[in-house]
Amino acid sequence: MADRHFRHRLDLSASTGDAGPGFGPARWSGPEAALADLAPAGLSRRRLLTAGAMAGATLLGTGLMGGKASAASKPAIFYSPHQDDEALGLAGSILEHKAAGRPVYLVLVTRGENNQLAEIMNEWKWKDDTKTTKIDWSCRLRPSGRCAAHGRHGVDWPTDGDAMVVPGRTTEFMASAKALGVDKVINWKIPDTVYNPGNAFDKFTKTVKSKIASLADQYPGASHKFTAGWLEVTRTHKAITDAAVELAWDGVLTDVRFNFVYAYDFAESDRRRGAAYVLDIPDEHLQKKQNAIHCYNKWSPSENFYALGYHSVPEKMEAAAADRHEYVFALPKKGKYQTGNIDAESEDYDGKPQWDWS
Repeated sequence: MADRHFRHRLDLSASTGDAGPGFGPARWSGPEAALADLAPAGLSRRRLLTAGAMAGATLLGTGLMGGKASAASKPAIFYSPHQDDEALGLAGSILEHKAAGRPVYLVLVTRGENNQLAEIMNEWKWKDDTKTTKIDWSCRLRPSGRCAAHGRHGVDWPTDGDAMVVPGRTTEFMASAKALGVDKVINWKIPDTVYNPGNAFDKFTKTVKSKIASLADQYPGASHKFTAGWLEVTRTHKAITDAAVELAWDGVLTDVRFNFVYAYDFAESDRRRGAAYVLDIPDEHLQKKQNAIHCYNKWSPSENFYALGYHSVPEKMEAAAADRHEYVFALPKKGKYQTGNIDAESEDYDGKPQWDWS
């Protein structure tokens, strides 16, 4: 079955962008508002971030497999729908919370299956659904010199988007998490079935909602950071956002924010449109974010690195690496936000960001 989610993420333009060919750290060179709705009067953003970090002063070890937090610890929990979302639009916020002394946990929500990405790595694809004839489909990054493998991948993967793609993408994700210094990685490994027919969207949302509620129960007082699915207009992102919004409305989550991780597809004026807070990433943190992004364009098959993230969304990654801002949105209000699918196949929304729901 085709991975329809990929249609919203694939960006294989051969343009080189402002910085020219190549990709990696060597080539890279607002006002606070609306947080007061969750903070006591007079509480600064830094004090808000450090609230509950007393227990967090003793972090969960230096690796990614820290033990269970004490009851008094209040971690900041970030939810990445797929392998790469954390580097694109959450990294600066992760580093901000780390600098404030908060334990940071990073949740990988889905497995990240992607059949078209497997076809790209093979440099061929099936001619039709009968899967009897192969046609050339060379790396489209090759003409610009932006492919870490120089456009010659030399692999022959199963095209189910699972057997090789999932572990490869997860290797990149774990390297990114390490570059960001998160204290704990939680991999839910939920199949990305939201594009299946029938009530798949609702079933996926229910599964994610249950998982989030369990984490909220396990870590009372934690803050929860998601992506702004109503702006990113993909089913998986929107379903995860729906789960978070419903839990917040029900009082299960009491400290919720949404980062617009697809912001870098837009002009900067639209990136910050409706944002409650525009994070200005300091130089030290920006370098770490760029290092995390670079994990998605590393080619080292012996280590299971295949530059999968970069082959998926190169333009988005380059734009995110060049922008020293992240765009944080508050909880949408009841009566404005609508749950349910809003992607390009929804005749009600035609795949456009719902700015008026913010």
